[in-house]
Amino acid sequence: MTKLTVLPNSFLTLNYRLTLPSGEDYINTFVDRPATVMMGSGQFAPCFENVLMGLSVGEKRSALLPSEESFGERKEELIQWVSLGALKEGRDEDVEFNPGDVIEFNAPGGAQYAGVLQSINEEGAWFDFNHPLAGRPVTFEAEIVAIL
Repeated sequence: MTKLTVLPNSFLTLNYRLTLPSGEDYINTFVDRPATVMMGSGQFAPCFENVLMGLSVGEKRSALLPSEESFGERKEELIQWVSLGALKEGRDEDVEFNPGDVIEFNAPGGAQYAGVLQSINEEGAWFDFNHPLAGRPVTFEAEIVAIL
């Protein structure tokens, strides 16, 4: 019988963990329940899919990924000013915003994107639209549970 391995179009169930340089878990499915993903569908970044390629059920692999290979470098141009009118558009009138809040915005074409509120005043707010892990290396560890 041929041993199944992860291929570019595999549908698989896995446990995985993303760990920060401090050792803190950013995501850890080992403690909850496994994730099911379709390789090549965009659910996982290519850098994570590359780590999984060729693994079979029960195999584990870990890789330290520099920021430029995972979530990219931080980009100053992604720290942007949003007017208070644009911030409140489509939201409840009594909604409150506080630094550190992650706020969803609608983009043309129905897409959504999120930014972390940095500061706010009566005119508007500064948001950081970088991925929270941009500019940071991460360790990606995975174990294949099933290849479907």
